[in-house]
Amino acid sequence: MTSWLEKDGRVFFLRDGDPVLGRGSFKASCAGQLAVPDSLRVLDASRLPDVPLEAPLRKALDEGLLTVVNRSRPGWERMLAPSKPGKKRVNILAIGDVGSTLLTGLKLLGGDVIDSIGICDISDAVTARWEFEMGQVSLPGDYGAFPEVSVVAPEQLFDCDVFVFVASKGIPPVGSGVRDVRMAQFESNAAIVRSYARQARAAGFRGLWAAVSDPVDPLAKTAYLESNRAEDGSWDGLGLLPEQVQGYGLGVMNARAAYYAKRDARFASFLKDGRSFGPHGEGLWIANSLSAYDEALSAELTKLTVEANLRMRELGFKPYAAPALSSGALSLLLTLRGEWHCGSVFLDGVYMGCRNRCTEAGIETELLPQMPDALFAHLEEAAERLKEII
Repeated sequence: MTSWLEKDGRVFFLRDGDPVLGRGSFKASCAGQLAVPDSLRVLDASRLPDVPLEAPLRKALDEGLLTVVNRSRPGWERMLAPSKPGKKRVNILAIGDVGSTLLTGLKLLGGDVIDSIGICDISDAVTARWEFEMGQVSLPGDYGAFPEVSVVAPEQLFDCDVFVFVASKGIPPVGSGVRDVRMAQFESNAAIVRSYARQARAAGFRGLWAAVSDPVDPLAKTAYLESNRAEDGSWDGLGLLPEQVQGYGLGVMNARAAYYAKRDARFASFLKDGRSFGPHGEGLWIANSLSAYDEALSAELTKLTVEANLRMRELGFKPYAAPALSSGALSLLLTLRGEWHCGSVFLDGVYMGCRNRCTEAGIETELLPQMPDALFAHLEEAAERLKEII
């Protein structure tokens, strides 16, 4: 059963979907997306059915004002509320190598969309250091140009609009021989996520949970699922909406692909119309080009991209600066500005990396006119791989 309603100048298409693995809400950019709202097919116009719409729905779709809402979720009515206007408060959990670099990027570049930044870490000395350091980063004369940075207590972490999870435990050291460093961190980092997901639930958090720690995409799903469990472990849907959580790992993979494309003419087409899809790590797929897709070139570029972190480790360094900036600071700022960025959103029951942006009508995923069959098959394979993890 479906219906629709108008509220505050917006139009909502109400559907009955899976309350756990179905999307909560999203901006429709094609009528066919209303028929298969949870499928990866929403990324490819050529795989969507023709769906006739009533005149008001068609008008809203054409004007970019049509939001699809899953009313099978408890508390679905809060998806109808407009987003909070103005600059945002950002809180960052864990100020290690990644967190401090991400913090620096947000401080220097985020004055247009960030009001203030809170930092939290298990070490009081670390937060004291970075509050002190960031407090001394200023322009001469325009002393309010950059967001202020302050130390935030653990119990106040969710008094914000954006919560950035950068906490991590047990990162394999350089030279350890561990090839899949990201997945080696899953169990220990998932335990940390569960604790803070419960805290977000208790606080009634309504902002964005940004998952930056590895493995990004499984941890994003962990945050979503664990926040929606009652004390007895049963699902009640009273925690984070799936759209409140995004994974921030694809940005650096896209940037790594561009790095290689700039240095090898065979991959130059990526810089014009290439794309990155899937998780931050195993399962990622880099399309060398949408207009001239080449499976072999894409496979080679994907391999270079996935193994770029190993090349940095071979140099004797942890690969954290590019991820902290490309996946972290830059992608977060694009999110807050409502611009296209690379990140993981809830699709097909997993957090799938693709281009997306935040709009007044909800999250909009990039709709491509036609994906080659081989490329779409890689997305399906990535989704199945992620489902095996969590």
